[in-house]
Amino acid sequence: MQRRPLLKLAALWPLGAAAGAVPPLPLVYPRHQALDDPQQGYVTALLQQALARSGQAYALRRSELRMVQTRAMQEIATASGGVDVVWAMTSRARETQLLPVRIPIDRGLIGWRVALIQARQPQLLRDVRSIAALARLSAGQMRDWPDSAILQANGLRLDTSSTYEGLFQQLAAGRIDYFPRSVIEAQSELASHAHLPLALDAHLVIRYPAALYFFVGKHRPELARHIERGLESMLADGSFAQLFQRHFGRLADGLHLSRRHVLELANPDLPEQTPLARKALWYRPKHY
Repeated sequence: MQRRPLLKLAALWPLGAAAGAVPPLPLVYPRHQALDDPQQGYVTALLQQALARSGQAYALRRSELRMVQTRAMQEIATASGGVDVVWAMTSRARETQLLPVRIPIDRGLIGWRVALIQARQPQLLRDVRSIAALARLSAGQMRDWPDSAILQANGLRLDTSSTYEGLFQQLAAGRIDYFPRSVIEAQSELASHAHLPLALDAHLVIRYPAALYFFVGKHRPELARHIERGLESMLADGSFAQLFQRHFGRLADGLHLSRRHVLELANPDLPEQTPLARKALWYRPKHY
């Protein structure tokens, strides 16, 4: 007579266990200003896979509002709840403000720069062989990007903008001479602005040591550990390299970097903790 109530209780147990399961933690990343962000598909896939290996369940979603990097970082630093994680190029100031996960998710390609130029001036950079020669021309950059400080520290002329799309308009109108973009961005950005009279320079690559990291708030060290744990797992089994190659490997090789003149710049804003000695983390184009 006692077995039937016990069987009923056993049958209800899975439902009760499921109901008491801990829901995944929400994790918000910023909706960027770029209408067609070439990095986003790769970075969100990388983050999703890393989180799946972290030991903690997260529910990843994009913020409702578009925002520049500075705004996103302020949201994280102040623990407003509007944004929880951002990917951005590292700098001393950013590592003071936020907690970096020091694994370069771009394998350093954010510091390999080719130039978008006006279509009517395809030979603009053909004979540029020195920083002094490049300094005769005006580059465009976003005001809050670390690249702006790097270019200026190397003596280059710079015009800044508060809007990403505005830089393409400035270039097309001739108000700036060139717009340096990383090799993982340039081709897709040119394609997404095909309505403007722009072209991709074929002669020069500007290179400086740099890294694109995930950043979280200093109040979320456990989140940084979870992301780092997942990325290390992906590095160990090769899935990190596979995902990167699928998105960017052929793209970078297709720019024929070995045929271009390389102009090396210093990055005085690169933190000392950057893992430059860990060679497996960094991309090296063929023939370099």
